[in-house]
Amino acid sequence: MRDFDTDSILTLWPWPAISVDPATDRITAANPAADRLVGRTLPGERFLDCLEGQPGELVVFADAVSHFGSHWTRAFRLRRQGQDTLPCELAATYFDSADGPRLLIALLSLEEIEARQEMTESASLHRSGLMEWKRTQAFFSELERQNQLILDAAGEGIYGINADGQTTFVNRAAQEMLSWDAADLLGRDIHAIIHHKHLNGEHYDHRDCPIYHSFRHERVSRVEDEVFWRKDGRPIQVEYVSTPIYDGQVLAGAVVIFRDISERKEAERRLHDAMEEVAALRDRLEQENAYLQEEISSARAHHDIVGQAPSVQRTLKQVELVGPTDANVLISGEGGTGKSLVAAAVHKASDRRRRPLIRLNCSALPEDAEGELFGQVRRAGRGLDKAGRIELAHGGTLFLEEVADLPLDVQGRLLSALRDQEVTRVGEERPRRINVRIIACTARDLSREVQAGRMREDLYFFLNVFPIQLTPLRERMDDIPLLAAHFLRLACRRTNRVEPTITTGAIRRLEGYHWPGNVRELENVIERALIVSTGEKLRIESLESPLRAPGPGHRHVMTEQEMRKVEFDNLVACLALAGGRVSGEGGAAEMLGIRPTTLYSRIRKLGITEAHWTKAEGAAPA
Repeated sequence: MRDFDTDSILTLWPWPAISVDPATDRITAANPAADRLVGRTLPGERFLDCLEGQPGELVVFADAVSHFGSHWTRAFRLRRQGQDTLPCELAATYFDSADGPRLLIALLSLEEIEARQEMTESASLHRSGLMEWKRTQAFFSELERQNQLILDAAGEGIYGINADGQTTFVNRAAQEMLSWDAADLLGRDIHAIIHHKHLNGEHYDHRDCPIYHSFRHERVSRVEDEVFWRKDGRPIQVEYVSTPIYDGQVLAGAVVIFRDISERKEAERRLHDAMEEVAALRDRLEQENAYLQEEISSARAHHDIVGQAPSVQRTLKQVELVGPTDANVLISGEGGTGKSLVAAAVHKASDRRRRPLIRLNCSALPEDAEGELFGQVRRAGRGLDKAGRIELAHGGTLFLEEVADLPLDVQGRLLSALRDQEVTRVGEERPRRINVRIIACTARDLSREVQAGRMREDLYFFLNVFPIQLTPLRERMDDIPLLAAHFLRLACRRTNRVEPTITTGAIRRLEGYHWPGNVRELENVIERALIVSTGEKLRIESLESPLRAPGPGHRHVMTEQEMRKVEFDNLVACLALAGGRVSGEGGAAEMLGIRPTTLYSRIRKLGITEAHWTKAEGAAPA
């Protein structure tokens, strides 16, 4: 602490202030404002004598100032000469003076503090009055707009009438059910338009109408078996509730909420006639899941994964390793690379193979996505309780196809259900225990989906326990002969055809294509070739080439994979012409105009082996 001149400090302070010797509790100095506040000269007095309050509180206050450097309190009242005690706030700090440490204490009247606060608030309120009024006006305008949006979003028809029976508002659902526009109804007697006669054609007097009774007799009317008349003259069976509305204490009219129950009435009749049969069918469906068993029985087996490429063998090894566990599996790869086939192989290699593999295509979920996933309970007259896909997979495996397309608002509940192994049907509060293994597949980079905010990071980590990456067909071209023969056998078996011969030329044509649709596209090409082949040889139709010259007005932009394929083919062709020699006169490096070391690097990078250029050399025309 630094030494200060006490009198200078007190003189400069705009508030009543005093200097107190903490050792003696004596006031050593006071500014004029402090003397005026208490009505006497303060220096020389004991500070405690100037206060009304507990002495212990003053000790605590002094200790707090010493500890924190500064402190304040409102625990005391000032004793004033010939006046009532004054509530005040003491704000103090320590400083060193020439005579030793001192407490510099400001004496602030709480009455003045409150008065200044009130003046500040009053001025602020005055300045913001117009702005607040505008905000209030905007608030109520927005509230009215939102109320209209809510009315239009409601599934039930809603309309209002005033005390004279004239229509005051009609929501969108009411207009759609009745086929009347709002302009046809507003300001008119709606009873005379939609409620004027019974289903048998008899006149319906408005004095007998429960809607009019609701506001004329101030009571709520509930009706379950009447008809409203559409604009085209057709009746619809409705149930409605008519409720009186008030403007303050004055009856203003009524609001009517109705729904079309024509289908529900028919459903209730059928449900009543077959209740016992329906209950038995429900139990049977939940236990057997016949359509799921049929899907499983038709699924292809593990041995349908065809290929000798290292990437295929690696995938088979991964299937053998992860299959017997309960670890979640995330299969990634381009469309048509066989992700569903690998998922089925993992399931068949697991201890859950006797239970179903339930597939859920996340890119083709119905509008009621939660009901499809978690199931839903029966509503009155609207069919059976429905078990969701997660519940159907109990004891087995849930296969989430194209999981990147799962709606973001469903991902959190799905993760909670899978992590807790509990599922709660929509419309039900009781959770059901499940035991489900998860296999997911995607053609997208899920880490990028997480960064883009389209997928929850915790769901991604939950699924990505054991990743399996599938290789596109263009990167394992040596498997094309095996795959072509396999698909040809399957197609001939389905069509009861004699198996034609796949010629070397046909294989070359297949290997010369870049296969953007991967194995699935190859299977389709083989089946199409079988259909058009009438002789003993398989006839391969022309394949779309990514390298064909663009037509007028068309510009073809190659993908990164297409560019790599062009470079690969060019290097293989060059090596074939050079007889496999890279350097030296007439070598491939000389033909390409690059250094031999650069060419060796590219050959290693692209995985070109002697088998590639030897095959290309043998295929070259004599």
